[in-house]
Amino acid sequence: MTLADRLVIAIDGPSGSGKSSTSREVARRLGIGYLDTGAMYRAVAVAFLDSGVAVDDTAGIIEATRSADIQVSLDPDQRWVRVNGRDVTEEIREPRTSENVSAVSTIPECRADLVERQRALMDSAPDGVVAEGRDITTVVYPDADLRILLTASPEARLRRRRGDLDPEVTEDELRDQVLRRDEDDSKLVEFQTAAEGVTLLDTSDMGFEQVVQTIIDMARDAGRADA
Repeated sequence: MTLADRLVIAIDGPSGSGKSSTSREVARRLGIGYLDTGAMYRAVAVAFLDSGVAVDDTAGIIEATRSADIQVSLDPDQRWVRVNGRDVTEEIREPRTSENVSAVSTIPECRADLVERQRALMDSAPDGVVAEGRDITTVVYPDADLRILLTASPEARLRRRRGDLDPEVTEDELRDQVLRRDEDDSKLVEFQTAAEGVTLLDTSDMGFEQVVQTIIDMARDAGRADA
């Protein structure tokens, strides 16, 4: 598939909806960039925890966010994240980070700072980008060429996320990381109801290949890509 023009696809959804793996594969097949915006929140969580800021120190977390030097790869085949010059690609997926990332994502000042950085990164991708997160379709890039809310049942989301985590993570820890974080973030951002102009795609009973192809077909139908 070749692009008819620069293409921006925004994909929102709750934890475990499959948005990360799907977005990355769609970007790979279309030959455009991929941005995991959640990785930026996780990078800040690593930064504030490493600096000794307490999880309930709102001012300290805001300062850690604003001062953090965050670099994120837009290459779907070469994924890496660096914060303050340190590679944290693996660390941002560790339980310590997952358990504390809501401390960043639920603070409006932190979200505002990271939204500006996300917009700049998306604009910097010469051929376009598939960006995924929780408010990409409504706040970060509401004028994207294609906007999708990817969702799935709680059972499907827990099952998918289980495959991504250390087998030693307990069921209670799994539910906390997936469902509790969604509850926390939904107090500040609406990412479970499709806004006007956003296509709802429920993947509960869909296989990975079917979801990827559906989104690629949407891009073609939108007139932004040629088969």
